[in-house]
Amino acid sequence: MRIVGVRAGDSGFGRLAELFDEYRVHYGERAEPGRTGAWLSEQLGAGRLRAALAVEDGDGVGDGVGGGGGVGFVTSAVLPASLRLATFWLVRDLFVRPGRRRGGAGRALLDHVVAEASAAGALRISLQTEPENGPALTLYAAAGFRTVDGLTSLSLPLSGPA
Repeated sequence: MRIVGVRAGDSGFGRLAELFDEYRVHYGERAEPGRTGAWLSEQLGAGRLRAALAVEDGDGVGDGVGGGGGVGFVTSAVLPASLRLATFWLVRDLFVRPGRRRGGAGRALLDHVVAEASAAGALRISLQTEPENGPALTLYAAAGFRTVDGLTSLSLPLSGPA
């Protein structure tokens, strides 16, 4: 297995968009392949998100050749660390197809983001997950992530697109 960075328009973008829509459905959203692809293309094109795809060796992603559907993906965002005049990275989405879990793809995707953020000089990488997502918590702890005590996450719902 290998990890390939994907941008809008790359040979692997269609597979990334397909997996991203599968991820949305996995978490209860309605399948919307066209809308998902357009949204993802906009986010990647504007630089608001970065993405990487876990693929089987020899499946053609990154070399302009077609092939399988990918094993999983990760998206991340680079954010300002204002007080330190630096940046930190935020893992936004990490998904591995259910039939492919526990095979190392999730860890490989996470390690890819850690390596990119470290090479870019980021101060830290942050992420969020639900407290009942035991497999994700186990993966993140094994990768060295720790719960941040003393912080409370707040949110203000705004009206937006349906």
